[in-house]
Amino acid sequence: MHVHRHWDRSKGGEKMVAKSGSRCCCCCWFLGIIVVIAVVLAVVFTIRHRANHSDDIAPGSTDKKYADALKIAMQFFNIQKSGKLENNKIPWRGDSGLKDGSEASLDLSKGLYDAGDHMKFGFPMAFTATLLSWSILEYGDHMDSLDQLDPAKDSLKWTTDFLINAHPSPNVLYIQVGDPETDHKCWDRPETMSRKRTLTKIDADTPGTEVAAETAAAMAAASLVFKESDTKYSGTLLKHAKQLFDFADNNRASYSVNIPEVQSYYNSTGYGDELLWAASWLYHATEDKTYLDFVSKNGEEFGNFGSPTWFSWDNKLPGTHVLLSRLTFFKKGLSGSKGLQGYKETAEAVMCGLIPDSPTATSSRTDGGLIWVAEWNALQHPVSSAFLATLYSDYMLTSGVDKLSCGDTSFKPSDLRKFARSQADYMLGKNPETMSYLVGYGDKYPEFVHHRGASIPGDANTGCKDGFKWLNSDEPNPNVAYGALVGGPFLNETFIDARNNSMQNEPSTYNSALVVGLLSSLVTRSSSVESFK
Repeated sequence: MHVHRHWDRSKGGEKMVAKSGSRCCCCCWFLGIIVVIAVVLAVVFTIRHRANHSDDIAPGSTDKKYADALKIAMQFFNIQKSGKLENNKIPWRGDSGLKDGSEASLDLSKGLYDAGDHMKFGFPMAFTATLLSWSILEYGDHMDSLDQLDPAKDSLKWTTDFLINAHPSPNVLYIQVGDPETDHKCWDRPETMSRKRTLTKIDADTPGTEVAAETAAAMAAASLVFKESDTKYSGTLLKHAKQLFDFADNNRASYSVNIPEVQSYYNSTGYGDELLWAASWLYHATEDKTYLDFVSKNGEEFGNFGSPTWFSWDNKLPGTHVLLSRLTFFKKGLSGSKGLQGYKETAEAVMCGLIPDSPTATSSRTDGGLIWVAEWNALQHPVSSAFLATLYSDYMLTSGVDKLSCGDTSFKPSDLRKFARSQADYMLGKNPETMSYLVGYGDKYPEFVHHRGASIPGDANTGCKDGFKWLNSDEPNPNVAYGALVGGPFLNETFIDARNNSMQNEPSTYNSALVVGLLSSLVTRSSSVESFK
């Protein structure tokens, strides 16, 4: 807003000033110069200060943009819940999957539907639980300030209840409910689906190390979340975590190899990262040196030291590097541990690859600065990278480490946070499409999300096949899938809001866990807790 000042240039006015005395006028002129210089210096200082701290907010204050987005993002977990819903806040959702697990005499009715379909895939669901736990452990206070901590813990427990029931004995884990081939031939609401819900399991005869280990990580991390509020439940989770880790480690084999049908959906590229990830969480949960020894001894084989990679439902290494760096930052007795050094150095390499001005910055970005690695679910990598960057930034702040060396260049914790904010802001609408990819946030977001429940009116009673008319409808979804993070833009930063465009327009539950973690970390300026205990 420009303010125009009008000066009175009438002869009378000018004469009045002249008659007031020349000495006084000189004083005014001298004082005026001093004031101008002071104002200029203040402006320069303010500009420099803002340049250095443009990504900071006052300590203790809340960034409304991220707070509003977090409240929306949390809602998607409720949209994805299976089972007999309690205190249901989603008017177009109801009970579903009530008989899941019955053919094995198990109650697998709870848990979360994976994406826009009605499948429960144990591998990404466990990753969702691990990431939601990590977010709560690091940023639970931020969530609590916005009344989101209890909802987060409720969604976590809904998921871990399922995982507990899916592990009926030490060496048996049910990893999938539903047949994807059959499920994807239908377009219906979860409340009305009537097809057979087949079960898939791993056991000693058909092991699957990565799924067992990821589930162990989820149980161990969640046991820390509930350690104070529900000691018994926490103990149950930890018991399952230990059993599952032993099962995974003692029966090493890839579930993608033993159960080739999963390759079209959640194909694993290896299990070493999940073993390290699970052992890392078990050490945090127990402080049992056995698990620390495991990551120390197996780092050279599985840690991919010196070669930063992308954090995802399939690759847990960057998360493991950052999580174990936590120990070197906060556990003085472990700061010089040779066994942890490779993890810390690789975590630093990951961070250096993310900061745009770093000499080792990755070129895997759009012109608008978004980390971009894959066409399918493109937003997973920038959101997961930004979450890790904020964590590492907070670890540095808390431990008093003021710089990160990337080659011959040094960066501050605020540089990592600035990167994280850039990815979050892009996701929320600061992009060439001016599109918020978080459904329900902002003025413009996807209206044709690839999601069965959202696309069909709540009072429709469609069967398997006749529901496809809703998939092919030209009308926007009748139900808004609040909090859904869709796949995201192509490398050229274009996005097609079409229901058939599952590559770009399908949300996933594990994306929601990542975005909740990122937004929780950015809600207010903070450092990190030194211990989860």
